[in-house]
Amino acid sequence: MSHFLFLVVNVLLAASAAFSPSYVASGRCSRALVLNRSTSTAQESVASGKSVPESQPRSGLAQKLLDFALNSPLWDYVLVPQARASIVKTAEENGIPWMAAKKWLKSQPHTGWNDPEHNNIGNSNYEYPEYYTKSFHAYAEGNLSYDAAFEQELASRAIGARNFPKFKARGEDVFRGAFDKALVELGASVEAVNGGNIVIVDFGCGTGTSTRRLAERYPEATSLIGIDLSPYFIDVGQTLLKIAPNAISKGDDEGWITTINADPRIQLQQGNIANTNLPSESSSVVNIGLVLHELPTEIAKDVIVEAYRILQPNGQLWISEMDFESPAYKAQRENAMLFSLLRATEPYLDEYADGMPDVRNFIVDTFHADNGFVKIAAATGRHYALIAQKGSSGSSGENNPLEDRRFLKNGSYAIEDTHLKPWESKEEA
Repeated sequence: MSHFLFLVVNVLLAASAAFSPSYVASGRCSRALVLNRSTSTAQESVASGKSVPESQPRSGLAQKLLDFALNSPLWDYVLVPQARASIVKTAEENGIPWMAAKKWLKSQPHTGWNDPEHNNIGNSNYEYPEYYTKSFHAYAEGNLSYDAAFEQELASRAIGARNFPKFKARGEDVFRGAFDKALVELGASVEAVNGGNIVIVDFGCGTGTSTRRLAERYPEATSLIGIDLSPYFIDVGQTLLKIAPNAISKGDDEGWITTINADPRIQLQQGNIANTNLPSESSSVVNIGLVLHELPTEIAKDVIVEAYRILQPNGQLWISEMDFESPAYKAQRENAMLFSLLRATEPYLDEYADGMPDVRNFIVDTFHADNGFVKIAAATGRHYALIAQKGSSGSSGENNPLEDRRFLKNGSYAIEDTHLKPWESKEEA
């Protein structure tokens, strides 16, 4: 039976590649052993302000065979190892020492995963939202495991190499830098809260990759608070900050995949980003990086409301996300074979794709209500950056509640897609 499923999946993947020029692994910036994603064509309707027709996945025998394979109990024994091997291969072939770095991290003494005296996770009575207890990213326990936490930054580096293959191991830096650039061009600013502290809050921080990057980019920040529901991710992130390792690539025989600098301004804590318990109007910036696609639409709205609540007047919400209105992701979704494989690791991706306009309109309504503004732009060939600024009692607001810069006048997406072909693990010389 396993040989049959393996054959079915590979036949379907081959057929999918014939329909789609390319696709790439991506996910929570990411915490994923994910499969790949695709590219495609035009978007005049968005550029003209018209509603975007929903992508309709294909049906038929091929789709039924794929659904059968994904719903089979052998999914864990056939497809998950194949996905894992693929992403590890991408990492290693692009100069990212996945195996060595993971071995080093798992071997660290006096940690929650090696020393019972340092492990308080098992004693926690934390009640997780129902949506968060599902399988994510091909991990049966989702984000509630050390294995997912160990591999979050490793997968993120590998995915960066697929997004920007010319840069290999530095691909993730370029990927994240693309969001930084887009946010700056949209008017990103950081202001002190009531003339005092500058507080940046990072929603869904994972092991702290994005939080550490924010700390480096904004040395003027007084404090940076990273919040994530997974105690495993928080534990690994706190451990990395405490050890502050050098990168293996810096010449050490062992270490992490990047050099990490200890920073007393950074605080990583477990919490629900829909209900942080932080004081109202206490934050200069709330950052949400590649998190919304992992949430049901109504939960995403709750998260937006919470961000708005804790932002000071003139504070900003920064969002970096997948854009299913881009030609690349729109085509990937229309390829039912590929998208079915991806949905098997991202349980809310369909809902996110359908709900993108709804969530965006909700952001506009929330922030424009007090004379704030919302601006959005393409960051990569398939991702967007968004800024929503909270108004203040003295602000007049902007006439246009939403400024959308993602598409050119001819209807094409503003940035070219650079992703690898589905069968590639690195750019060919």
